[in-house]
Amino acid sequence: MDLVSESLGPLERVDGRWALGDAGRPGRAWVEFRPDGLHAIARDSAAEVVPWSRIMLGFRITLGGRYPNRGAYTQMGVLGGLPGPFKGRGGGYLHMTVRHPYEDQQLFFDRHPRWYRTKDILVLQSVMTRLVEDGEAHRLGDADWTARVVAHLSTFDGWATTGGLRRAAAEAVEAAGPPSTGAGPS
Repeated sequence: MDLVSESLGPLERVDGRWALGDAGRPGRAWVEFRPDGLHAIARDSAAEVVPWSRIMLGFRITLGGRYPNRGAYTQMGVLGGLPGPFKGRGGGYLHMTVRHPYEDQQLFFDRHPRWYRTKDILVLQSVMTRLVEDGEAHRLGDADWTARVVAHLSTFDGWATTGGLRRAAAEAVEAAGPPSTGAGPS
């Protein structure tokens, strides 16, 4: 696979696993997609696990700050992707609502020193949310299946409208086929 299909926005394949954030550099925070759920690895190497079965109502990705005024970026979120002294600085959050107990949760990740296209973030959110709505979020823990989805989404060049993003997500899930492991929700 080429580099384009090895990453999509902040999602990147590292050592055979998919992670949101810069998992390739030491001392960084990232969120790993594993068969049993999301593993948030903190800068101090502590890990928090969110099982796939707890996630409800989809996902949202923000860069720079936990709650930007508009859209997905704060000022630092934009500067972190540009050349100069702020390149690669800052991070982002994966927002979700979980059950048992019901609460909003944010998992932090450090950003890569590359620019993330807004369209990539939006289409990634769209496919992740679709999987939650379909009760299939556990598919993200299958690295080979996620690779097929990312390869399909990396070719998305349509308008980033709600309908366009939903169509792209549906097409990517269909094109990826069934999970490689056949594992169900954990």
